[in-house]
Amino acid sequence: MSSIKTKKKIPLGQKVAFGVGMLANQMFPAILGIFMVVLVQDLGFSGWMWSLIYFFPRIFDAITDPLMGYISDNTKSKYGRRKQYVFIGATLMGIAYVFMWQLFKENTLEYNFWYFFLWSLVFYLGLTIFSVPYVAMGYEMSDDFHERTNIMAIAQWIGQWAWVIAPLFWIIMYDPNWFPSAEVAARELAIWVAIPCTICALIPAIFIKSESTLNKNYEPINYTNIGNSLKKTYYYSFVEAFKLREFRKLCAATFLIFNAFNTVAALTFFVIVYKLFNGDAGASGIWVSLFGCLGALGTTFVVIPTVTWMSKKMGKKNAFLLSQGISIVGYILLWFLFVPGKPWLYIFALPFFSFGIGSLFTIMMSMTADVIDIDELNSGLRREGIFGAIYWWMVKVGFAIAGALSGVIITLVGFNPDLATTDQETAVDGLHAFFCFFPMAGTLLAMLIMRNYDVTEEKANRIREELEQRKNLLDK
Repeated sequence: MSSIKTKKKIPLGQKVAFGVGMLANQMFPAILGIFMVVLVQDLGFSGWMWSLIYFFPRIFDAITDPLMGYISDNTKSKYGRRKQYVFIGATLMGIAYVFMWQLFKENTLEYNFWYFFLWSLVFYLGLTIFSVPYVAMGYEMSDDFHERTNIMAIAQWIGQWAWVIAPLFWIIMYDPNWFPSAEVAARELAIWVAIPCTICALIPAIFIKSESTLNKNYEPINYTNIGNSLKKTYYYSFVEAFKLREFRKLCAATFLIFNAFNTVAALTFFVIVYKLFNGDAGASGIWVSLFGCLGALGTTFVVIPTVTWMSKKMGKKNAFLLSQGISIVGYILLWFLFVPGKPWLYIFALPFFSFGIGSLFTIMMSMTADVIDIDELNSGLRREGIFGAIYWWMVKVGFAIAGALSGVIITLVGFNPDLATTDQETAVDGLHAFFCFFPMAGTLLAMLIMRNYDVTEEKANRIREELEQRKNLLDK
């Protein structure tokens, strides 16, 4: 019988508080992706402007993440290491989101571009300050193998409602009964998005319990040590983290799946409107929104519960491989079921399609918590903030590349929303092909990388037992 003692059961209220934060963490980028269509469709931004706006602010976000992880891991405070940053980041993020969408068509294109670009930097700075310590909170909540999956499953279940709600904004924004134009809609709806999302982001800072770190032996964070801190953050921490083969696999697989998906997710509006409705956004009705809503509902009520069950029955790696295999079936079906005049056909692909991105973070965030235990065994340090920051650094750098690639694809296939579909049938077919086969390729590569991932439940429990024994020896 193992003598290991773990923080096994976390109160449901604490899990829900963490999950509400995930709703904000996913709602802001989900809505941002919807609103971005306005930049091209209504404000005249070119493909290269789209690429720059996607790429540079997210690269800025990715650069600041590891530094925020280092600061969060070494903060001495009676409030603990995370809560104060979550509070500050949530507030800054909400304010910046409102201002970044105050765009007017009568302004010059260059003015709108630079205005949006600069406010995007402020928004992503707030996102970094919020998200890095927030994610680390989740890693710290339990050291039990399955309870970690439960925590992430509840958080992802709540967070998935962002992807159910967000596509509905396409209906509202392009319905003249609601707003005279999508440009006006973006300005006004930004306020109504920012307020509830900011409140949700503040919930973990207010309600998740934390212990004082005033007496902890952390490295001092001050101007004198800032150079050394940066070196440790951007060199030593990356080197140490990527020495772990298991962590490299998690990062690479997530990078490929999430960012191949996001490269084409930004094209959803154009593929549905121009492939199925001959370029008539008004005629597309609810079908653009339904694509996202039904996929997210499937993830919420089918994928996450199923994947959580699969993880317990067959292990996290096998659950991951099976889920991604199912998603490939969905991508193939989307190629055949996008039929002009018959939009309802794509619904049959969505249950399969949803397993890919819907299962990803439930499993991967749980696996990351297991890998952090391996790092503690090797280094003697608990570095949730750094590992969380580096993991999400991979996601965000890829997301920046994905956004830029979206603009490249638009330019590459020669798509122009100002032209009639009959004049650019080849371009629309090109968008459809990228939409289906680009994420399929990323998924297959990720499955290849993860095929020999070896952190099983037995191995994770042995590591926890060794850590517990080490702690008991130090306490004596």
